[in-house]
Amino acid sequence: MSIVTDQLRRVDSQLDRVHLVPRPNQDTFFEQSQKALSSLRIAELQNIVKSLSTTSSSSPLLPSWRISILLEEAALSEGVVVGQDEREMMSTYETELEWLLVSKATVQTYGLLLNTLLEQTIPVTDDIWYWDEVLGSYTYSSLYTVQTSPLRFWAWSKDIYSDTRSRFGRLRESPGDAISPREIGTSLTDQWKQFYGLVRESIRERSVADIQRRVLSPIALCRSEARHNQAKLRRLREMGASGLGVLMDEGLSFDINDEGAELAKTDETDSHEWKVVVERSVALMDTVLSNVTTLDTGVSDFEDTVFASVEDDPEISTRDADVPQVARPAKLSRRLQHILKVHIPNHIMTSQKLTSKYGRPSKLVRYWLPASILLLSSTTILRIFVNRKAEIITWIRDLGTTVRDFWLNWVIEPVKKIIGTIRHDKESEVAIMSKESLKGDRESLERMVVDFAIDHPQFSTGDSVLSEAQIADIRVKVKEGDLTPVLRAYENDLRKPFIGTVRGDLVRTMLIQIQKTKVDVEVAISGIDALLKSQELVFGFVGLTPGILVCFAAFRYLGGVFGSRRGMQKGRKAGQTIRVLRNIDRILTLATPTQNNLLSYKDHGLLLCEVHVLRNSATRLFPGDIEREFLEDVADLCNINSGIQAQLKVLDRIRWGYARWLR
Repeated sequence: MSIVTDQLRRVDSQLDRVHLVPRPNQDTFFEQSQKALSSLRIAELQNIVKSLSTTSSSSPLLPSWRISILLEEAALSEGVVVGQDEREMMSTYETELEWLLVSKATVQTYGLLLNTLLEQTIPVTDDIWYWDEVLGSYTYSSLYTVQTSPLRFWAWSKDIYSDTRSRFGRLRESPGDAISPREIGTSLTDQWKQFYGLVRESIRERSVADIQRRVLSPIALCRSEARHNQAKLRRLREMGASGLGVLMDEGLSFDINDEGAELAKTDETDSHEWKVVVERSVALMDTVLSNVTTLDTGVSDFEDTVFASVEDDPEISTRDADVPQVARPAKLSRRLQHILKVHIPNHIMTSQKLTSKYGRPSKLVRYWLPASILLLSSTTILRIFVNRKAEIITWIRDLGTTVRDFWLNWVIEPVKKIIGTIRHDKESEVAIMSKESLKGDRESLERMVVDFAIDHPQFSTGDSVLSEAQIADIRVKVKEGDLTPVLRAYENDLRKPFIGTVRGDLVRTMLIQIQKTKVDVEVAISGIDALLKSQELVFGFVGLTPGILVCFAAFRYLGGVFGSRRGMQKGRKAGQTIRVLRNIDRILTLATPTQNNLLSYKDHGLLLCEVHVLRNSATRLFPGDIEREFLEDVADLCNINSGIQAQLKVLDRIRWGYARWLR
């Protein structure tokens, strides 16, 4: 919701609590209500009133064409019905209902006008900032001079051409001039020579007339023009803000308390007062629209003109309730339709013309120089692209292949391996050696040692033959890594290595020890293999990390380029909110208070513009509950009746209360 929506609903709720007809007694009121409900005219007016209410749809503000159509459908009459019977009561109720209908239409027009003033006043600030940049730097002033040089040359050429043409026409039509038509010559060449002579004379005279302007440099002239445009835009913004403040403070002020329904207007005098408020508000809107775009007057003169015009408005009726007032709703309806169909479109068109005249130049003027350079170099650029077409196509194809291979090999495949590890897939297991390798080598070592012990039992037990129990004991010791029989034989053969080598026992023991070393190495490798298997998921994520980091960096960069990152948008919103709070603080600090220590109409309008921007920039910046509290504080900030000091305290509360979300 915006401040316009809140204001509309507040005023509309006050209108809904107005009693149209005083209640004489309960029975008579019930009987008259039943007859009123049976009237087709009253039912039609009630439907139109419901359509004009702010609660009729999700959008409380209706478009201007819709309001005009509903007023035309109402077909308000200007006749007066006189009688003493029940028809007079029905006519009175119908007249009061017409008043309510016109009041509802006035509320909608009031909201439409407030919204229009906001939409036309807020963008002017951007153009003022543009002129601040132009005036704040000599570089920007020089750039603006270059940008607008074609326009100045075109305007100067048009003046010279128009002046020369008028001189040439007067020369041919005036027989008493210094040069007669006969001396001009009849040939086309002579006429062109004379025309060019007049052009040179016009340029010479204009150069003498502009001798003062020639003292200044082109940049100084452009800076002077920028100051003039900025002053006009400041005046336009101040006038729009003043009109907005006048409408917010003085428009549709019914003075109806919102706390209880028993305080609604019931007697005839008070019932007449709210109608006068509606008439004054319509006259106020009409006068504001007629004078808000007049830049020749100051803000004070504008406000005095508005209030004087409203006081002298002939269509505002007297406060005497005895005067017949049946025709007043129809007059108000016609005036509202005139505002909707004529004044508001004319105001929008005039504001756009003034903004276009004094605002920043168009994009064509600002970017004609780089566009011209690009256009002139387009043939060279096109020639480069054509000559390197094959290379460019190859680069694009290689880039696509690289991106696809990176995505498949460094993102998709590691993800598949991680999923396989989680599922204990056999194909995804990390292993240095096969599962059955250690088992086979260990059994081979066992057989070698047992066979050697059977062939040489003296090195095992000292007996000539080994029993089954002794062989089983040797098997157990081999599994534990004990090769005592082999080592004893090896030690014995080392005493006589040549004899042991010839017999083959020394070579046999050495080969058994080599097998033992192989088994020990495989046992160590199996331990490392078990360690790798226990950390297999970790290695999978380590392999996926480079691809994820590269993809994250790429997506973050692309998100920053296209502005799709929510974090950056939120950061920009927070920064914009802080700048708006700074502008509000500046308005409240530099404001010139009235005698009651309240903001003036102009300062109130400027405050409303900044608050409107603040509410739009703070959308989705806070959580749900925090946003409701923020809107409450913003409403307190807009309440000028509390005084400037109280508003400054509210602004400080907003700063420290929501600093967490404004970083």
